[in-house]
Amino acid sequence: MKDDNYLDLFESQQKAIDHAMWLNFKYRIAGIVFGVIHGPEDNWAVCEEATAQEMEMEFLDIVPKDHSDLSYTNIRLIRMDSEPLPHWESITGMFSTVDGEILRYLLHAKIPLEKFIRFELASRGYDENHRWCGFEKAGEIWLK
Repeated sequence: MKDDNYLDLFESQQKAIDHAMWLNFKYRIAGIVFGVIHGPEDNWAVCEEATAQEMEMEFLDIVPKDHSDLSYTNIRLIRMDSEPLPHWESITGMFSTVDGEILRYLLHAKIPLEKFIRFELASRGYDENHRWCGFEKAGEIWLK
C-alpha cells in the first residue's frame, strides 16, 4: 500500500521486511537504501533512507542480509497472502506451474538449482547488476 509515494505501508512486519529487501536489491545500482520504520497507524512503513532522515527517524534493525533463514511458516504466509509482493508472486508462480513429478525429481536427485540459475544468467551476457558485459565475461562472473 502506497502513502503519498514516499511510504509503503504494511500491516505485517515480515511483509515490510520482504519489500525493503526487494527494493534494496532492485535499486542497488542507484545506491538507494530502503528500510523499515514504525508506520503512522501502528503498522510498518518502508521508505528510502533520505525520507527516514527527513522525518528524523532511524530504520529499525530488522532487515536481514538475505532470506537463507526463510521458514516454512514464512513461505506459508507468502503463499496465503491475498495481495502478495510482486517478486514473491513471480517466484511462487515458477514453482506452482512446474509438474509435481519434476519438483520431486529435483529434490530426489539433488539437482543444483543454483548452478542452473547461474548458467542461465551467464547465457544472457549480463553482470550482477544487469549491465551488458558480453557472454565470455558473464561466464567468468556467473560460472564460479
